[in-house]
Amino acid sequence: MQFSAIIGQNDIKQRLIQTTSEGRVSHAQMFLGPEGSGSLALAIAYAQYINCSAKTAHDSCGVCSSCIKYEKLIHPDLHFVFPVSTTTKVKKDPVSDYFIEDWRAIVNQHPYFGINQWLEHIGIDNKQGSIQKNESSEILRKLNLKTYEAEYKVMIIWMAEKMNITCANKLLKIIEEPPPKTLFILVVESADAILQTIISRTQLIKIPKLDNESLQARIKQDFELSDDEVADVIHNADGDYNKAIKLLSFDGVSKDYFTYFTTLMRQCFMKNVIDLNKLVNEISTIGREKQKAFLEYSLKMIRENFILNSQNQDIVYLYKDERVFSDKFHPYINQNNIMALTKEFNEAHFHIERNGNPKIIFFDLALKIIILLKK
Repeated sequence: MQFSAIIGQNDIKQRLIQTTSEGRVSHAQMFLGPEGSGSLALAIAYAQYINCSAKTAHDSCGVCSSCIKYEKLIHPDLHFVFPVSTTTKVKKDPVSDYFIEDWRAIVNQHPYFGINQWLEHIGIDNKQGSIQKNESSEILRKLNLKTYEAEYKVMIIWMAEKMNITCANKLLKIIEEPPPKTLFILVVESADAILQTIISRTQLIKIPKLDNESLQARIKQDFELSDDEVADVIHNADGDYNKAIKLLSFDGVSKDYFTYFTTLMRQCFMKNVIDLNKLVNEISTIGREKQKAFLEYSLKMIRENFILNSQNQDIVYLYKDERVFSDKFHPYINQNNIMALTKEFNEAHFHIERNGNPKIIFFDLALKIIILLKK
């Protein structure tokens, strides 16, 4: 992947190129940026640039042997680690190598994807993705091998905040004192979930949201839309290319979350316990990662409806069907219930993440919403 393929982020690209040309490649770096900002794409392009045999002042050449292998993500000195879990095919002790073909497929198709899209792609069902202790053993084994053909051996750990404590602790020493010409890149969305001892051993590179001008140019390049439609997508995407893609294909999982939310609110408003129970049973079957994503989506909808109720139109991020629903719904999200609703959805998320019974959690949430919507 070349820098030229990445949306915006010109300052970051220039900084990475400059550190390479000046020979100041830090052996452990943390790319911290929100979903859809291109952090993973930047990490891959940076690694490709470092190992390119004919790099220019602006980008890797794209045609040397190293670049061709990087483009296909098959370079023998490029390694990836990412959250996984057991599946119908992988029954025990899952590690990233078992899913490498799936990884290459999704990265080559859409390198701005999010964690939920990845976990759905590999079909982990009702489990949660993580980076376990077995992965740390694989990392140590790979990095203690000699490089095959590149100047640098590169280990990219995507969603490094998903490492459990055992795995993270086992990596501390090699991150601090790696073999020569070894580059660690931790791609992270939330630094709060990373051990402080790991953060202190890495060079932090903050990746901002995409700027509107760059995002607009890419959307116009990829889709045939009117100027008004592009402006609407840009506003609601809020610097997230992955979100922009979801908005432009508002179906599948995204549409499901919207349907779940509107049905939940309508049935709670009507105190329809029988239909609420049916809805809860349905949501209980979609898997924990999707349940967490639905609760996060619901928090977003509640927040936007409260802002809409406060008549701050310029900072409302609702798209098409969401806005049509919210035009009638927003009066019910107000100063009397916004804090309590936020608290209940966050607590439900907390309990789902800790493997609580989803039927009990969602039905309890629904009963509390019934009361809170009347305030």
